[in-house]
Amino acid sequence: MKRYLSAALLLYVSFVSAVQAAEECGRVTIADMNWNSATLLANVDRFILRNGYGCDAELVPGDTMPTGTSMIEKGEPDIAPEFWSNSFKEAMDKGVKEKRLRIAGRSLSDGGEEGFWVPSYLVDQDPALATIDGIRAKAKMFRHPEDPDRSAFYGCPAGWGCQITSGNLFKALKLADAGFDLIDPGSGAALAGSIARAYERREPWFGYYWAPTAVLGKYRMVKVDFGSGVDEKEFVDCIAQADCENPRVTMYPPSPVHTLTTEAFANRSPRAFAYLARRSLTNAQMNELLAWMEDNQADGDVAMEHFLKEYESIWTSWVPQEVAAKVRKALAGL
Repeated sequence: MKRYLSAALLLYVSFVSAVQAAEECGRVTIADMNWNSATLLANVDRFILRNGYGCDAELVPGDTMPTGTSMIEKGEPDIAPEFWSNSFKEAMDKGVKEKRLRIAGRSLSDGGEEGFWVPSYLVDQDPALATIDGIRAKAKMFRHPEDPDRSAFYGCPAGWGCQITSGNLFKALKLADAGFDLIDPGSGAALAGSIARAYERREPWFGYYWAPTAVLGKYRMVKVDFGSGVDEKEFVDCIAQADCENPRVTMYPPSPVHTLTTEAFANRSPRAFAYLARRSLTNAQMNELLAWMEDNQADGDVAMEHFLKEYESIWTSWVPQEVAAKVRKALAGL
């Protein structure tokens, strides 16, 4: 009789613990942003919060500006897994100060990365090509597709914010004086295609790109060192401004990429919030995952399963052992 009572008591305690965990977490809404790295993280968060923490987690459509505004004004959604905060910094800081928002941590540990790049096989042949002085000295090797007397620098597509920064840095670095023309690729796909073609033919290529992206996951590229370090004030006050008249050379500062939650969620679900504070990937890891998604035409849900099954050593460092065991069990049922 005592044995049966003990077993019943154990079942009751387990049931109460599960109910308490679900009540603590409750319904959780996660912004599913409209780009691959963000939708991957959103799906990973949903699976781990559902199966590891007992949350009633669901995805809702999102984008940077409307999601941030809604979190501040309406308290929904609860979580923005990949929030590029530069374009929303003033409002975000105000929301944190007013205790409407909480920054959990950095979803990309080294931040979003921008720069001028060359293929790694060029640097393997000539290490000087990892520097802007080396690029200027060997300008003629970067052949212009239409003008044999000029060299080609592939800039950011017209209409994108990076068109301003890449154009101002092209001017600051005096690349036109070295023989380069700034080429507008016309679209993001065309810019990526120019890198792919150069790689297939092992040809020189020099231009602007950013991470995390599938392109930098597929093709090994080296970011060119301007020899200037980062002058964040110059970048913000001039390089990023369309009317910057006298730009000075600076490397691109990393773009902060945060995991953002509402203050209400952080207070209601401290264990789940602690997971989000630990959940972070490097650019190199995300580049690799984005390349896999592109090669396999995978959506966020499929990519989530791939990540949790193939990168266990990464995600298990984000959660306690008992949570990891629950997530493994749920994975086994997929």
